[in-house]
Amino acid sequence: MSTDAAVDLFRNAMLLGAKISGPLLLVALAMGLIVGILQAATQVNEASISFVMKLLALGGALAVLGSWIVTELVDYTSHSIQSIATVVR
Repeated sequence: MSTDAAVDLFRNAMLLGAKISGPLLLVALAMGLIVGILQAATQVNEASISFVMKLLALGGALAVLGSWIVTELVDYTSHSIQSIATVVR
């Protein structure tokens, strides 16, 4: 078993996870910041407003980025399956 190939697969998996979750986390962060500022300005402190707005923003981001995310996951999976032979040897 080639440890370099196994480490490379694991490193690529971690990078892919960061690459996919990064834009979604940034959308949630931006929406939370915007809603937090608006709630502070209007003195409306309701937790469900922030949750619903983040949920809607993430749904929109997934609608926009969904095909890219699936493409990245399929590419990584096909690359991983093709490199099984190098990891097992």
